[in-house]
Amino acid sequence: MTANNEDFIPKWIAWESTQRCNLNCVHCRCSSDMDAAAGDFNTAEAKKLIDDICEVSKPVMVLSGGEPLLREDIFEIARYGTAKGLRMCMATNGTLVTDQVCAQMKEADIKMVSLSLDGSTAAIHDDFRSCEGAFAGVVRAAETLKRNGIKFLINSSFTKRNQHDIGATFKVAKELGATAWYMFMIVPTGRGEEIMNELISAEDYEEILSWHYEQEKNESDILMRPTCAPHYYRIVPQMAKAEGVDFQRRSLTFSTGGGKGCIAAQTICLIDCFGNLKPCSYFHSSVGNVKQIPFKELWYNSKVFNDLRDFKKYTGKCGECEFINVCGGCRARADAVYGDYLAEEPFCNYIPNRTRKRMEKEAAENAPKA
Repeated sequence: MTANNEDFIPKWIAWESTQRCNLNCVHCRCSSDMDAAAGDFNTAEAKKLIDDICEVSKPVMVLSGGEPLLREDIFEIARYGTAKGLRMCMATNGTLVTDQVCAQMKEADIKMVSLSLDGSTAAIHDDFRSCEGAFAGVVRAAETLKRNGIKFLINSSFTKRNQHDIGATFKVAKELGATAWYMFMIVPTGRGEEIMNELISAEDYEEILSWHYEQEKNESDILMRPTCAPHYYRIVPQMAKAEGVDFQRRSLTFSTGGGKGCIAAQTICLIDCFGNLKPCSYFHSSVGNVKQIPFKELWYNSKVFNDLRDFKKYTGKCGECEFINVCGGCRARADAVYGDYLAEEPFCNYIPNRTRKRMEKEAAENAPKA
């Protein structure tokens, strides 16, 4: 892998501006709450980070958290990123969104706001978010953003406790006027490790992704995308081929670019509030700190990043799968479950052709002789 390989350019970077948050969600990847770390980037250092990123590319930069609206300088940082040519976005739980906040978003030219909605009712969403009134806050935020002419998308995370509500949650997202709906399949990191027994089974996973395909195929009002569900990019060609249809998926102009599954370290990454660089928002460990080593050097020369870009290093079923180039399996989930980011996707029940043939051969060789 050469250091200037043009195949791997960051197109989407999440910066965890703070870990502090006014909610206490059951699945939070960084275990946020009001007592969590604020981080150690001051305003000048945040701007320096943007300068360093711009030496590599001009990606979408998502101001994330925790809750980014708890940072007093968040819009100064957003304005700076916009001036440098980045497409600045913001991920918020919505509870702090007001008309005044929207005015600041427009002044900073925030291109898109993401809200989190994990259920179609207050009872389901508030339970997931561990905060009474969270559902009302999201609805109010969507209405406020829409009234102010700011585009927003909705992220919805699912486990066994709310998977029965997926269809209804999608319907509410449409009714609220979201530009896109991203269905997140939980990766067990942060507080999510505590609900490992709530992760959706591989069998249900397949059924849900098949449902998503049928919905997306006939949907024209809202963009749909499953997130942290890379084997969707296997299911789509499989189902389309079986139906004899030429299914072309829509995408947002600021998307991470492509009909591909796991893109951790390929076109996306996360920088946490202390400067630690990770292949995606859900990876356990970092590959280095951007305050100590330039972002450009870490992006191109990190062993972990380059391992993830080399499909020949993938093991287990993923390493044998004919869909590896479009799927790849969730690397963060493999790391969380097996402690090996190159291992097979633990929540995929597909048997690749090579694996099946090998298993059949081994079974024949081990069969009792007549």
